[in-house]
Amino acid sequence: MPTTTTPPDTDDATRLLAAAAFVREQDSTTLLRLLLPGLGGPSLRAMADHCHFAHAAVLVFPPDQEALHRELAACGLAAGMPPTPSTVVRDRLALRHGRDAAGLDVAILRPPLRGPRGEARVVEVFALAVPPGSDLAPIAAYERAAQHEAHLAFEVGSADPLVLDGLCALLARHGASPDGGGYNPHEDGTVLYFTVPAGARTGYRRLELHVAGAHPGTLAVHLGEPAGPPGEEPDLGAEEPDRRAEDLLHLLTGAWTTQALAVSARLGVPDALDTRTGTGAEALAHRIGAHPQSLATLFRYLVMLDVVAEHPDGFRLTGTGELLRADAPGSMRPLALMYGGPFYRSFGELGHTVRTGQAAFDHLFGENHFDHFARDPELAELFDRSMAASARMFEPIPAHPVLAAAGRGPVPGTVVDVAGGNGELLGRVLAAHPRLRGVLLERPHAVAAARGAMDAAGCGERCGYVTGDFADVPPDADVYLLSRVLHDWDDERCREILRHLARAMPARADLLIVERVLPADGSTSLATAWDLHMMCNTGGRERRADHFARLLADAGLELVAGSPLPLGATVLHARKAAVPAPARSEERVPVRSGADGR
Repeated sequence: MPTTTTPPDTDDATRLLAAAAFVREQDSTTLLRLLLPGLGGPSLRAMADHCHFAHAAVLVFPPDQEALHRELAACGLAAGMPPTPSTVVRDRLALRHGRDAAGLDVAILRPPLRGPRGEARVVEVFALAVPPGSDLAPIAAYERAAQHEAHLAFEVGSADPLVLDGLCALLARHGASPDGGGYNPHEDGTVLYFTVPAGARTGYRRLELHVAGAHPGTLAVHLGEPAGPPGEEPDLGAEEPDRRAEDLLHLLTGAWTTQALAVSARLGVPDALDTRTGTGAEALAHRIGAHPQSLATLFRYLVMLDVVAEHPDGFRLTGTGELLRADAPGSMRPLALMYGGPFYRSFGELGHTVRTGQAAFDHLFGENHFDHFARDPELAELFDRSMAASARMFEPIPAHPVLAAAGRGPVPGTVVDVAGGNGELLGRVLAAHPRLRGVLLERPHAVAAARGAMDAAGCGERCGYVTGDFADVPPDADVYLLSRVLHDWDDERCREILRHLARAMPARADLLIVERVLPADGSTSLATAWDLHMMCNTGGRERRADHFARLLADAGLELVAGSPLPLGATVLHARKAAVPAPARSEERVPVRSGADGR
C-alpha cells in the first residue's frame, strides 16, 4: 500500500477544465501519434480505422454529489444522465490502498463535449465522495498527486475479438504496457488499460481501449501480462535503438508534411477531388497541370496523413482534406499557404533566433513581419484570410457572461475591440447582442477593411472606429476585447498595453483576453507550438495563466477566471484590481492585430 502522507492538494476544478480543453482540441489520429511515437503508415491507419478518441478521464473527490454538480457546472460541464457505479476503478483503488471495495462508492459521470470536428465526446469523471473528516481523505490526497486514474480512452468500433487482439498487439509493438482493466457489468463494457511509452508526448501516461460487451479471453491475456511501473520505459532489448531511430526519423520529416500540404493546397488538389468518388492521379494531373507520377507519389504521402484516401477509382478527399478547399467553411487553405510560404522560410532561420534572441523573420526579410506584409497587398490579403481561418475559436465568446450581461443591461452597453483586425470578433459579438454598440481600434488600413466587413454583416450602424495605437484606447466602455495581441510582445510591452487599458477602463468594466495559454503541467498543447512560432516570427511568446495574472497585476488588473475555446485557445476574464498598481511612465505601443497567422 502506498504511503498516505498528504502531498500538496491539486484543485479538482483545474483538472476538470484541463481535461475538457484537451477533449475539445485533440484529433484522434494526431493523438495516437503523440501517445505512440513511431506509429505511422499502415499501423496508424489500422488504429485510426478501428478506434477513435472518446474521452479524457479524471478522478475527483467532492464532499458530496451536490458539490460535484456545482463544480461541473462551474467548469461548463453538464452531467444530464444519472451517475453509473464504477467497478474497475473502484477495484483498482481498493487494491492500491488495501481497502474493502464495498466501502468505496465510486460513481462515473460523462458530461458531453464536442471534438474539433464536432465529434461527440465526453469527459469521464470518476467521483469518490470524501466528506469533511472522512477517513478517505488520505486516499484522496494520494490519488490527486499520483493521478493513477487519469487516462485517455479510445472507443473500439468493432467487437470482433480479432480486431481487439490486433489493436492490443499494435499497442505492445509500439511500447505500450498492459496496466490492468476489467469488465463493468453496469455498462456491459470491457476496458483495457495501458501505460504509454516513456517517449509519449502528452501529459497523460495511461491509455484505455473500451469495447462494448464482455471479452473474457482478451481480458485474461491482457491481465496475465505484468505491467512495469508507471513511467518506466519498456525493455525492448535489441529493438530499442531501432525504435528510437524510427521515432526520430518521423520527427525529422515534419517539414515534408508542411510542404506536402502546402503544395497540394497551392495546386488545388483538394478542390479537384471529391469526397465520395475517386479520381485517378493521371487524370487529375492533366487537370491541375502536374506530373502524373510525381502527383501519385504525393498522394501516397497524403494518404498516410489522412488528407486523401485510396479508392477503387484512384483517390478521394477525406474530411480532413476538405478543410484545405478554398470554398470550405472555415477553410484552412490560407494557413497551409502561409505556413508553407513565408513562415516556412523564416523557420529555416530558427537557429538565428535561438542564438541571438532576435526574430528570425526580421533577420531573413530585413523588416518585421507586420511591415513586410503591409507592403505586399497580395501577401497582406493572404495573411488576413489565414487569420479568418481560425475564427471558429471565437464561436463561444458572444455567449460569455460579461457580454451577455452587457447586452441585456438597462442601457445599451459598449464593447471596445482593441487591435481587432478586420472586426471578425466584434462583428460576432454585435450580431449576437443587438442592443450593444461597438468600437474598433486599429491602424488606418485595417479600419477601412473592417468598416466594409461590418457594413456587410449589418452591424455598421452600431460600430464606431478609432485609428491609432494602444495609447488611444477609448474610455468608459463596458467590455474591452484584446484578442491574440499580447503574444506578439515581450513582457514589458504587454505591461504597457495593459496599463493603457486599465487607464481607460471604468471600475465597472470587464476585459476579455483571447490567447493560447501554455499548460502548467507540461501536457501537449497547441500553445507550446505557437510559443516557438511567435518567438521565431514576431519576437513574442505564449504564456501560462499565472504569467498572465502577474502581467495583469502589474497593470492594476486582476485575473478573475478563464475558460477554454476551440483550437486550443482560452478566454481570460480580468477586471480592475481593488488597489491600483503604482503609476508609471507609459510609451506608445503601435497597434498590431493578432499576428500569429493562425
